[in-house]
Amino acid sequence: QVQLVESGGGLVQPGGSLRLSCTASGIIFSINNMGWYRQAPGAERDLVALITTDARTNYANSVKGRFTISRDNAKNTVYLQMNSLKPEDTAVYYCNALLRTGATTYMNYWGKGTLVTVSS
Repeated sequence: QVQLVESGGGLVQPGGSLRLSCTASGIIFSINNMGWYRQAPGAERDLVALITTDARTNYANSVKGRFTISRDNAKNTVYLQMNSLKPEDTAVYYCNALLRTGATTYMNYWGKGTLVTVSS
């Protein structure tokens, strides 16, 4: 079974920083895109940032210039460096990976989420 496990969430003051990590484990043949999504209370889950296998990135407009996504392909890990955090960044952050296990098609996998709370 494939698992995506996030870490690094917590409580931070406005203007502060956090770094999220997500590692994929299990029988993995290859990983395509990896990304971070977030879901605030009462809202839908939205894309925060995406990174391809060749490190091309895409960001939501609301986080451009503040968040940076990166990945370590050797470790099957994706990171999200979040700077200048705002209260509106408060949400559960979910890791996502499009990956292939053995001789299968690519499928989307999700982590269970990590809570980020930005508050003074």
